[in-house]
Formats: sequence, C-alpha cells, structure tokens
Amino acid sequence: MKRWLIPLVMLMMHSEPTSPCVFADEGMWLFNNPPRKLLKEKYEFDATEKWLEHVQKSSVRFNSGGSGSFVSADGLVMTNHHVGLGALQKLSKKGKDFVRDGFYAKSLGEEFQSVDEELVVLMDITDVTDQVKAAVKPDMPADKAFEARRAVIAQIEAESEKKTGLHSNVVTLYQGGMFHLYRYKRYTDVRLVFAPEQQIAFYGGDADNFAYPRYDLDVCFFRVYEEGKPAKIEHHLTWSQAGLKDGELVFVSGHPGKTDRLNTVAELEYLRDIGYPFLMQRLNRLEVMLSIYSGRGEEYERKAKDLLFGVANSRKARDGGLAGLQDPAMMAQKKANEKSMRAAIAINSELKDVAQAFDVIEKVQKVRANVIKRYTLIEGGAGFNTGLFGIARALVRAADEYAKPDDQRLSEFNESNKKSLELKLFSRRPIYEDFELAKLQDSMMWLCEILGQENPIVQKALAGKSPRARATELISGTKLMDVEARKKLYQGGKSAVTESKDTMILLSRAIDKESRELRKIIESQLEEPKQQAYDKIAKAKFVLEGTNTYPDATFSLRLSFGTVKGYEEDGKKIPYETTFAGLYETAKEHNNKYPFNLPERWFERKDKLNLKTPFNFVCTADIIGGNSGSPVVNRKGEVVGLIFDGNIQSLVWDFAFTDEQARAVSVCTGAITEALRAVYDAGPLADEIIGGNRK
Repeated sequence: MKRWLIPLVMLMMHSEPTSPCVFADEGMWLFNNPPRKLLKEKYEFDATEKWLEHVQKSSVRFNSGGSGSFVSADGLVMTNHHVGLGALQKLSKKGKDFVRDGFYAKSLGEEFQSVDEELVVLMDITDVTDQVKAAVKPDMPADKAFEARRAVIAQIEAESEKKTGLHSNVVTLYQGGMFHLYRYKRYTDVRLVFAPEQQIAFYGGDADNFAYPRYDLDVCFFRVYEEGKPAKIEHHLTWSQAGLKDGELVFVSGHPGKTDRLNTVAELEYLRDIGYPFLMQRLNRLEVMLSIYSGRGEEYERKAKDLLFGVANSRKARDGGLAGLQDPAMMAQKKANEKSMRAAIAINSELKDVAQAFDVIEKVQKVRANVIKRYTLIEGGAGFNTGLFGIARALVRAADEYAKPDDQRLSEFNESNKKSLELKLFSRRPIYEDFELAKLQDSMMWLCEILGQENPIVQKALAGKSPRARATELISGTKLMDVEARKKLYQGGKSAVTESKDTMILLSRAIDKESRELRKIIESQLEEPKQQAYDKIAKAKFVLEGTNTYPDATFSLRLSFGTVKGYEEDGKKIPYETTFAGLYETAKEHNNKYPFNLPERWFERKDKLNLKTPFNFVCTADIIGGNSGSPVVNRKGEVVGLIFDGNIQSLVWDFAFTDEQARAVSVCTGAITEALRAVYDAGPLADEIIGGNRK
C-alpha cells in the first residue's frame, strides 16, 4: 500500500446543506431527513417519498458487518465478496475451498444455507427522542442516568417487537441528541448463490488495496428464504441497462459503520495520541500472528483467511485515519471550527449551559485513557482471543441476566436481541482447535505484556501457569466446540453454569466481577457524561445551524450522493472508470504474478468477454467502512454499481470530508452480468438479475 499524507488545508466540518459549500455533496443522511432542498437546487432531483421508500426497503444490512440490496423479487441479495467472506469460509472445508475456488448454484437445490448469517431490512423509523430523554432526570447521578436510559430503551424495543413482530432497535443519533426506533424485517435462512474466486474479487491484493485504478469483481450473491422457499420481495432494485456517464448523479444506500466527524477536539486528540496507536498495536500484532499461522500450509491459510483479511484491512484503514489525525492542518481546522462554535454559543442566551459540555468531554477522556487498555483486554476480550471464550462469557452472563427484568439487563441480553444472540451462540460454524489455540496463546501473552504478569486479574486468568500453558489447558479442557453442550448449559441456566467444570466457563466466571466493574466505569464515568455533554452540543448545533444536518455514522441505514468523477494525482488524470481490457493489461505488466495473477478461467474465457465493458468506477459519494456491499443507484432508482472500497485519500473521511481526490470505488453492474455470462456460465443468474425474477 502506498504511504500517504493528504493535504487537508481546506477540510471543513459539515455545514447546513442550504449554505454554499465547496463540499456540498458531503453527508450520510437519514432516510427520514434527506437533503431534499440541496438535491433540488444543485441537481434538479426530487427525492420523493416513493423513491426513498423503494430504495430504503431494497437495502439490506448484513449483521455480520456490511451492506447489500435485493436485486430480484425472489429474494436475491447482492453484496461484496469480502462481506460474504465469513459465510464462504464457514461453508468451506478441507478439499472444498469456496473462498479460493468460488461457487455457483445452478439450481435452488444447490444453494448452500449459511450457518449463522442474519440479514435485516429497515421497514420503519419512529422518533422516540422525547420518551428516552424524559427517563433521565437532571439531578440523576451518572450511573443512575445510564440505567434509566438503558431501561427505557429496553422497554421501547420490547413493546415495539411485541406490537409489530419486527426486530426493533433504538438508534442513538448526534451522539445522544436524538433517538430513533428502527424496525427491521429479519431473515436468517440465507443461502449462498454465487461467489467468484477471491483472487479476482480482491485482485491486486494488499498491493492494490485502497488504490485506484482497480480491477476487482468484488461481488457475492445470496438468497433469503422464508418457510423453506425463496422469499417474495416487494421492493428490489432494477438492474440498469444504460451504464454510467461521467458527471452523472448517483446515490449510495448502505450502513456506514462509524465516523467521528462531530467529535470535539479533545476527543480527537485522545484518538490521535492514545486510542488509535493502541488499536494499531493490537492490529499489527494480530496480523503478524495470523500471517505466521497461515504460512504453515494451505489448510492453515484457509482457516485463517477471513480473519487475516479483516485484520489487515482494518490496520490499513486505521493507518490512513491516524495519518489524518496527525495532520496539523486538519487539526487546526477542527480547532478553528470549535472555537467559532464556542464563540457563537457564548453570545446566545439560549445556550448558556452548553459551554461546559466541551470541558466535560475533555475531562472524561482522562478516564478513558486510564482504563482503555484494561477494558479492551478484559471486558473487550482481546486478552482471550478465541471465539470459545466469547461463547463461555455469553453463557455465564445469560444465566445471570435472564434472571433479571428485561429493563435491568445488559443491553445485549434484552428480549429484542435474544433471537440474534441465540443464532450466534448455537451457530454450527466450524471451530478449529489448533487455530483457537494459536490465537489464545498469542493474546494471553499480550495480556501479560500490557498489564504485567503480576496484575491481580492476570494472575487470576493464568491460574499459576505461563500464558502458553494456560491457553493449552483452556482449549483442551473445554467442550464448547460442541453446540449441544452449549445448548445444555444455556437451557440449564444458573445452576448448570455454576456446576460446570468446563475450563472456559470457569475462566469467564473467575474474571466476570472485575470485567463488569470495568464495563461500569466505561458506561457511567465515560459514556454517560459524554452523551449528556454531546446532547447539549447537538442542541446548540440545531439552534445555530438548523436541524437539517446529518449525524455521524452508526451502522444504521443512510443515503449518500455524489457524482461519477475522476481526479488528478501526481499530475496525472485518473479516469472515472476502468475496463476488462485494463485488467488483462495489468496482468501482463506484472507477468501474471501474484497478487496480479488471474484465475485460469479468466484466460480461458477472454475471447468471450467484451473487453470494452466498464469494470470499476469512482464517485464522490460519502462512504465509510460498513458501506461495503451498498448499491449505487441512479435517479431512476436503478442499480448501476456496487460499493466495495474507497481510495487511499478517502481514509480521512472518518473525521472530515473532502472530494478533491477522495473517492468511493465500485464495481460496475454491467461488468457483473458480463462476467456471469462469459466467464462463469451463470446465464440464468444474469437473467434473473436483469429480469428481476427467477424464470
């Protein structure tokens, strides 16, 4: 990956959309508060309720992380190969590697059921801000305020789910300025239909990641079923036959994970100096460990592929984000923006109590800095890096939490989340003992390095043994790889868990008291004061700028827009699109050597392809991690592309938006159907996509 440091002198925080702004296409907008006026004035586009509803209900969230969309009336879902990578790996086994070799189901009977994928579609949004805020009284201590808010949110979600039958979640927006109830249609019978080889989906590998021009067929198709049959879908996107034009207006409907654009300077400084460096330390260590494990042989590589891909991708993305935070120009602009806002607050009599909110946020960063390493390692589980520990903790806590009223439980054990928790807890995904041991040994060594071997909780976790010996004991002494054993403990409740001699259960129980205490510190001494402070700042922004602005990303559905547009880099003009011809030229330039080698069938079928077909393209739409798999649609609501990445200049979008060079990168839909027909003999799938239903 190229090293970089983008010039950020002109970066600005988002502004009120009716104001003139050089970065007017910025924004991850709520579907119930889209930038209608801006779209009308700049692009002469009417974002009608009908258009918005259709795009919203055609959009899908993969709860494993990522976005997607319905592209046929028979439940066909399009997403990225790298979003489906986990499902592909779980379906693979020794001698049958769907990640490496790809997969195509020629009939419904050949479609493989994923072991634990959960897809949701946003059906309805209700503003519950007043109800949530009313539960927190002005004189409440922080811990009581947190409990009161958690209780009312659990109540709202439970009542909604009982009334509608839809999965219901209260989403926090504007860092606590607003709360919206999102109701989702949920699908858990999710079956694999098509995936290309990873080598063409991630063509160029690490060397090309976050680069452009690109040549990636980063696509995967699943189908959702209900009652054993393909689900009948009312809202699905029509496949565009016209392709794209330079300068064309496009929209991205997806689930951006998390941005920090509205953070105060104090919080950004914490991320720059402590948060990101510690995260990078963890990611770097994990990547080295996984690379060494993968290097043992082909089967080891297969087992670790999904996790290694995710860790490496996260490390590169955070490296770019840290570079932005370390840019003095960006931080200077953030400081100037905050100074200007505080000056406006000071002279507004309505906002006299807001000034101290900035000081509160600065103060709680010290709490965060003091506890973050212990919290990450113990409550976050980074010191016990095996899915078996996560299973054990879920079982131990379920026994405690389900004995409490719903509104007093830890949020992940609310009734509204129970089905999702059970889906993951009883998943029959493959668990490889040697892989779990390698991860656990390394993480327990890191636990000792960071907290010190004499730390009381470390001593308790090690039980008098070395990290390697203790990890071996824990893995060899657990039965939690057996789904039936998990079910027995879960159904047996408190008595079964208390009596269990399973090593992972015993470890989780041994450290649970200290772990919960760390969680309470984060919730009551950091998150609650910070949320109340940001609530005041949000009110000030609404007074000063109006409410027609967008909140930071929260892995909830958002609408972004921009134009298909190339850019200049190092004095060269970078075109907005690439072609299949460029793919073959690139392979030739690199002598078809890894990571620029092509799967054999791409050479065998070259003469069947229209090499002039557009392959990848870039646009200025505002995206972030989580948008992977999002559909790109045109004015008609037709799908024209599939988001799979941003270029390296876009990595700063975590904190601030610029469209000078930063771009979202997509697969052209025409390339997908061309490849399905010419390379993969998947004409029936292409017909379904273009026709909108199975024949």
